[in-house]
Order: sequence, then structure tokens, then C-alpha cells
Amino acid sequence: MAGMDKSKIGGGKNRGEKGLFEKVWTLANHRGFVFPSAEIYGGIAGIYDLGPLGAKMKNNLIQAWREFFVLRETNPPVYELDGSTILPYDALKASGHLDSFTDPTVSCLKCKKWMRADHLIEDSLGMYVEGMTPEELTKIIRENNLVCPDCRGGLSDVSVFNLMLGVQVGPAGGQIAFLRPETAQDIFLDFKRVQQSMRAKLPFGIAQIGKSYRNEISPRQGLIRVREFTQMEIEMFVHPKEIGNHPSFDKVKDVKIRILTREQQKKGETEPMEMTATEAQEKKILPNPYMAYYLAKETIFYQSLGIPYDKFHFRHMMPEETPFYSGGNFDLEVELSIGRKEIIGNAYRTNYDLSNHMKKSGKDLSISIDGEKVIPEVVEPSFGVERAIYCVLEHCYREDDGRGWSWFQFPPKIAPITALILPLVRKEPLMEISFKTYENLKENGLDVDYDDRGSVGKRYARADEIGIPFCVTIDYDTTKANTVTIRDRDSREQAFINKDDLVGIILKLVSGVIQFGDLL
Repeated sequence: MAGMDKSKIGGGKNRGEKGLFEKVWTLANHRGFVFPSAEIYGGIAGIYDLGPLGAKMKNNLIQAWREFFVLRETNPPVYELDGSTILPYDALKASGHLDSFTDPTVSCLKCKKWMRADHLIEDSLGMYVEGMTPEELTKIIRENNLVCPDCRGGLSDVSVFNLMLGVQVGPAGGQIAFLRPETAQDIFLDFKRVQQSMRAKLPFGIAQIGKSYRNEISPRQGLIRVREFTQMEIEMFVHPKEIGNHPSFDKVKDVKIRILTREQQKKGETEPMEMTATEAQEKKILPNPYMAYYLAKETIFYQSLGIPYDKFHFRHMMPEETPFYSGGNFDLEVELSIGRKEIIGNAYRTNYDLSNHMKKSGKDLSISIDGEKVIPEVVEPSFGVERAIYCVLEHCYREDDGRGWSWFQFPPKIAPITALILPLVRKEPLMEISFKTYENLKENGLDVDYDDRGSVGKRYARADEIGIPFCVTIDYDTTKANTVTIRDRDSREQAFINKDDLVGIILKLVSGVIQFGDLL
């Protein structure tokens, strides 16, 4: 793969596309989706706070994920865990993170800036260098006379840098620990406890949502590459003899998925193949039906977030990118203006983690089944929340289509605000009725907002700009006929409904039980 044009694997970067990132990122900062953390003190690169709208969107996205991947799953069931973000030295030594959780780095001998060596080469030469050794990367830098992109200074030899953030535990700092680099290790460490306390039988899953930390050398591109981020992970534990039989596979067997195979990548092809989950199994493109099950579910889920089907696919990672213990890794990559970016890593981790922790800790993590000690195999889908949020922001961003303003077309279930309640004019009794309507919707569990400042047109514009799906206007007909006007963000059409039916109608619109056109 060395020498492959980066645009073929990561998407092109022309000025127009870069402009889209800037537009979306500027609007996201301006409207309270995301801010630099500790901004008044200069902040820390790669660390961000989600503002009021970003926090709401994140919570909605997480809840949608829980419902789809955890709460509705019955066969196999999925249990939830909330593990510690601080893990001891020995646990991460056993997991391999201390020795192999590294990135290649190079420094400028003049300005002392540190940067990712692979990123420098890919950005400068368009070469794909994933999996190369530090010596191989150094050779490329020397042969091509690469220099620091900031000051044009010479570069050091390439070395490796461990990405974990260390902490010292206790008043004397006697115990060395680390902020967890992934949520998965908590799950493996607590596997036996969960299995025993829940009386779980194989197969079953353990899910966790929480923060992870990676000391990125050169964080960049907003929420795409950060040092603190949220993961949603599932470890599905399966009897080795049953890895070829998912009990609920029939539910997704006909779902079409897009896969960029290893063979295609070797040929330099960039357009993924389309096939059903069943076909991917029959052609042995995927290692087992558990992997196919999750790829199909992810395809459904990310379309529901507003990411078009033809804008993402699963890439079978090449051998040099894949951990030695893995039976196959498939990344979900989304096409963005800044290139193709991974937002999910799907891994067939075999029984490596449990076996290694058993060996290093001396504790038995096997399960006794019919007198046989079984170490389960594991299939893992790992979701990045912040990256998904940016993907939603970009793919739901709409330029001015005659409205006079840009806007976000968020699906109602993840929109940060479901509806805006506003009086036609700032006069009584319209203001009182509007505020009571707002309170009633809030009391019924709907995340709505109230706005009585400015003209109705300007309030509609503000609502569109932050992606509010519906606006509810209280006017003088409300006082006479008890009706309200509900405006649809996407079509800008308006419907007149009875105020007493408003809660039920909005709930049905958000859940998809009815479409706005049904109200006309």
C-alpha cells in the first residue's frame, strides 16, 4: 500500500471542501455546540467542551444508541457497565497498551514542534504508510527531503510515543496508574463479576459508555482527533463453538452494507462493494455472523442520524494495520470534506484479552459449561461519540436554499431542541398562553425552548440555524379557536392543530409514527 495516493483512501482536500469544514465548525462554535475547553486561559489543544446544544445532541445520540444497541437486544442480551476511568499499571501492561499503544512521532530540530510522522508523510507526499516501522518512516523523510511544515527546519529521526496519560495515585504518588485509553478494558476486567452477578449464559454482551483518553501528538480537525473523548462500546462474548451462529441474525440478513475489501484496496480501488449481510457471510468477506450483525445494525443506525447511505462504508483493515490477535477489523468510515474518517472500529478480538488477563493476573476468567472451562471469543463494535457528532453536523448542514440563512437538518430524535414555542407578538394574552404551552411540553418530557424576542421571521431563522425541527406559534386564533400553528423546518409548511393535541402530535412526529405531511 506504500505510495498510494492519499486521496484514494482519505478523500480529496480542495478549497471548497475545506471551506465546508470551516463553515460548519464556525457555526458550531457560534451557536453553542462546542467550545475550546478553558478558553479564557488559552485552553489545551485537542480538548473541547460541548455547549448547551452540543450537550443535548450528545445525550440524544447516546440515548438513541442505547435503545438500538442495548435496551432492545434480547437474544443475546446486553448488560451495561460504568467502569473507572483510572486503571492500574499492571492491567494496562497485561492488555498490551504499555508496549504497543503508540504512534510514530518526529520533531523539528529548529522550532522543536512535535508531529505525527505518518501524518506528515501522508500530507506531504500523499503516501499511505500505516504500519511502517520508525526506520522505514525515517527513510522516507530523508529520501524526500521533508522538513517542518511550520518553519522549514530539519527533522529528527522517527521514534514511537506512548499515547496513554499517566496519573499517580495516593498522597505519595506511590501507585502508577493511567487514564484508560479505551472503555473495553473495564469490561474485560469485570467480565467474570458481570457474568456471575447477572447469571448470564453465553452469548451475552457488556456495554459501556464513557470517557477515554489518548495523549495525541498533534490533535487537529476539531472533534475528529482529540485527547479526551467519549466511547460507546460493546464486547459480545460468545462460545467459540457457536461463533458461527448468531441467534438473531435473521433480523438483519437482508440489510445491504457497503464494504471496501482488502482485495479492492490492494488494486487501488476506492468504491466499496454493496452486499447483504447474508452475502457478506457466504462470500467469507466477514469472519462471522456476529460481525455481520453489527455492520448491518450500524448501517441502519447511522442513516437514522442523517448520514446518507452512500457517504459511509466499512473498510477491511489491511494486515499491517490489524492487531496480531485480531480475526478481522472493519472500520466504518464516513466521507467528509476533510477526507474519510473512521467513527466506528469493529474488531473480532478472539479470546486474546481474557486469556492475557488470566495469564498475567493469575485469576480464572473462564466459564464452566457442562464441566468444560470455556474462554469466550469476543466481537467488539466501538463507537466514537464526538466524531459522530461532527459527522452529523457536516452531513446535516444546509446552505442557504432561498431562506437567507444556512441551517441544520437534524433528525428530530437527535435534534438538541425538539420545538420552539413562540407568541406571534409580544403581547398578552399570547405571551402567557405561549409560556404555559412551553411548560406543559417540558412537563411531558419534550426538550423545547421559548422565544418571544424579534419578529417571527427572525425567530424562525434562529430556530432553523440550530436545527429545531418544529416551531409552534401562538396567535389570536389560539384565544378564539384553541388552535396553534406548527411550522415544519424542512418544508417550511405550516399546519393548524388543536392546542390540546400538541403534545401527542409532537411525540408522534419525533418518533416517526406520523410525518408532517399527515397534518396538512
